[in-house]
Amino acid sequence: MKILVCVKRVPLTGGKMVLTADEQALETKHLGFTISPHEECGVEEAIRLVEAHGGESVVLTLGPAEALEQLRDAMAMGISRAIHLETDGGEFDPEATVAAIADAIAADEAASGPFDLIFLGNESADSGGYQVGLRLARRLGRPCATGLKGVVVEGAQVRCEQESGGGRDVYTLPLPAVVTVLEGLNLPRYPSVPGRMRAKSKPVAATAPDRAASRLERVRLVVPEGKAKQAEVLGTGADAAGAVVDLLEQIGVA
Repeated sequence: MKILVCVKRVPLTGGKMVLTADEQALETKHLGFTISPHEECGVEEAIRLVEAHGGESVVLTLGPAEALEQLRDAMAMGISRAIHLETDGGEFDPEATVAAIADAIAADEAASGPFDLIFLGNESADSGGYQVGLRLARRLGRPCATGLKGVVVEGAQVRCEQESGGGRDVYTLPLPAVVTVLEGLNLPRYPSVPGRMRAKSKPVAATAPDRAASRLERVRLVVPEGKAKQAEVLGTGADAAGAVVDLLEQIGVA
């Protein structure tokens, strides 16, 4: 099998989000970065499928020079090689993202044969657009299933499981296909020290993609206000006991 995983470099969750002065991007100089969590599960699943069926796994990202770190992380987990569509750090909209990825896929397939399966995260952890997987499948003319919590290759087809209510919906797609997966599909392995050493020598094909003119205009970004938190001191020592009992009665616990 030949499997591609598309990943995105995103800020680590839990960090404070601060915008640049022009409100057009996140201030990143104090943020750590990682592979988007859904896509990390895609990386793990691609490695498992190649381990089970043989073949080659490839990781692709569209991002700045610093995104090489995330490609090395994926290769340290076990991915065979990487494709880096290097940008100046500016955000590509979904249409431009898909155009760049589709061109890279066409070039790689022309050189080394078609991908049987293409993994993407259901949505990225930063922008959460939910668009790239579906747009890419349509552009490539391949069947697609989204939001998956189960992926099983069975001969020339792939069994896709999607959580629904109290059970799971099951779809069967012919290969080649495009799938988007959710966190929880599997438990991604942690890159070992030998794996990180091997990743340094694995090939990375870097190109600078053409950026299609955007038909969308970003006005500004806004960081949502967090919920206010407050604390009330009920007293100190034994003097607080009565107030604690009154509070428990108010909330129906006592």
